[in-house]
Amino acid sequence: MLKLTLLFARDERGATSIEYGLIAGAIAIVLATVMTTLGNDLTAAFQRIMALFPETQT
Repeated sequence: MLKLTLLFARDERGATSIEYGLIAGAIAIVLATVMTTLGNDLTAAFQRIMALFPETQT
């Protein structure tokens, strides 16, 4: 049983996958934050542009 426990403790096969998963998660959080900020800025910019044009009757 001790030998099996030591083998399990030394096994690093899944470590790389977990590291890549953590990196992907961090990138997703950063992208979500940036897109939210840019989205708000773009909305404000388009609203300012639309305010420059007179409203037309169709």
